[in-house]
Amino acid sequence: MKTFTRLSIAIGLAAGALLPQVVLADAPAPIKPKVMLITMFAPEAQNWIDRLELKQEVRVPGLSAEYPVIRCNTQDVCLLVTGMGQTNAAASTLALALSPKFDLRQSYFLIAGIAGINPHHGTIGTAAWAHYLVEFGTQWELDSRDAPKDWPTGYIGINTKGPNEKPPLDYKTEVFELNPKLQAKAFALSQKVELSESKESTAWRKHYPYAPANQPPQVTQCDTLAGNTWFSGTRLSERAEVWTKLLTDNKGVYCTTQQEDNSTYEALLRASREGLVDIKRLAVVRAGSDFDRPYPGYSEVDNLLKYADQGGFVPALENLYRTGNPLVQAILKNWSAWEKGVPEA
Repeated sequence: MKTFTRLSIAIGLAAGALLPQVVLADAPAPIKPKVMLITMFAPEAQNWIDRLELKQEVRVPGLSAEYPVIRCNTQDVCLLVTGMGQTNAAASTLALALSPKFDLRQSYFLIAGIAGINPHHGTIGTAAWAHYLVEFGTQWELDSRDAPKDWPTGYIGINTKGPNEKPPLDYKTEVFELNPKLQAKAFALSQKVELSESKESTAWRKHYPYAPANQPPQVTQCDTLAGNTWFSGTRLSERAEVWTKLLTDNKGVYCTTQQEDNSTYEALLRASREGLVDIKRLAVVRAGSDFDRPYPGYSEVDNLLKYADQGGFVPALENLYRTGNPLVQAILKNWSAWEKGVPEA
């Protein structure tokens, strides 16, 4: 009996020692994208899928049920669709970053999504490369009808006494600064790109009596504001301007509004601390699909409820590709220059 037991143990130990080697031998090598595109929902992804032929599908546990796969091509470009909103963005991005199916240590990340646009810094179809990511939702709020009369809105910073005080950044996610070197490179590569418009968006922008709102869209550099609440209207948009200035010590300029980018950044930042990604290789471009506030004389309510009338959805999607693709192609075609970091020249 003892002999049998010893033999069984010996066989078991031998098998245990061999099994990991067998499993490792059968496991495919992790995919090493040179570029990982990040979009939030299917329409933002489709131009990239079609034009870059992202045909390979890789299922990654932890992605959203709606978008359970990463799509890749044979030129080392992959694409993640996170799902819309902060929760989806953080969860999906972290699931990808932690997946053993990918080696992202040298990957460049490009967040490319549509957004509301500030008419003082762009127009419908404008594509803006961000330097700062600012979180709008992390504030105290009173119903504006209950707020002091000298407050423009019901928003103030957490643990402050008034709307013009900078709050202590206790959440550590309120504001992030992207790599300015990568932003400058991305802008330089795309600034002369011709952007698209629709008949509806061209007509709509002409209602605004000032530039750049009433001018054709261009590629620009200005900052983006994140929050799950889709706000609209003059007062809230002016609060977004003030809030961006407060959190960036007057360095940032609010021009686009969206939901996800601070959440996506935080997920990548946590992965970066573990050496799984390089946070300095993240760029963010947002394209204006509708104005954040109405033109003079137009209804504040209709600017929100009838936002689709502005005709900016399709042009914004097109302009994301036109603006982002020069950066993607520069990385792919000159990988030896980009492999170790953003090149100087």
